[in-house]
Amino acid sequence: MSLPTLRQILELPAFASAEILSGQTKLDNYITWVHVAEVLDVARLLSGGELVLCTGLELARSSPEARVAYVRSLAEAGVGGLGLELVRWLQEVPTEMLQTARMLQFPILVFRTEVRFAELTRAAHERILRPAPGPEEPLLEALVEALVETGRDKRFLDGQLGAVLRLPSRPRSTLLATLEALLSAQFNIAETARRLGVRRQSVYYRLEQLRGMLGDLESLERRFGLWVALELLKRGASG
Repeated sequence: MSLPTLRQILELPAFASAEILSGQTKLDNYITWVHVAEVLDVARLLSGGELVLCTGLELARSSPEARVAYVRSLAEAGVGGLGLELVRWLQEVPTEMLQTARMLQFPILVFRTEVRFAELTRAAHERILRPAPGPEEPLLEALVEALVETGRDKRFLDGQLGAVLRLPSRPRSTLLATLEALLSAQFNIAETARRLGVRRQSVYYRLEQLRGMLGDLESLERRFGLWVALELLKRGASG
């Protein structure tokens, strides 16, 4: 598992509307997790590297001094950045907050239209937890080798992909390719369709097939297991 930088998080389709207002020199810092929090004392609960998202509900009610203290507390806690939705409670980042953030080189990013924080956190967490295929990812390499060396690779494959692997060759290949594309695109249907060169309706149809055969595809643990299983298949452990 390779932690993404803030820059890489912002490149995800879910973050396409984000605008960076400060902290541009910190975009290559790693992001460890994403939290949605409105309380102004959230920094005491964090361990560093997090991206904090909020609508500005409490900030809109607070004094300029409290807002400055909030930004300082996040920066001092090593937080990776603050994402503000400028829709309901705030229409602009308060001047004192932006000045403080720029002085501290603390990243503030804003969304000027309504966004779904659930989608932002899901996309970011999938990127954070997703193994990057290839020799540069020692964790995935170690997991695959451990499964093979202990003789548990075939049982693991059956547990993760058994229903699909028992299909005839053509539908099996189609669904496996679709699953890999979905995982790579963080289940973004439009991006998956683009990668596969098919219509979005085809992706929706195949996704329903996959859900019917494999069950839960939503949890991060499940998706990680599927990544490992697909890597095992590439290495010929399908027998």
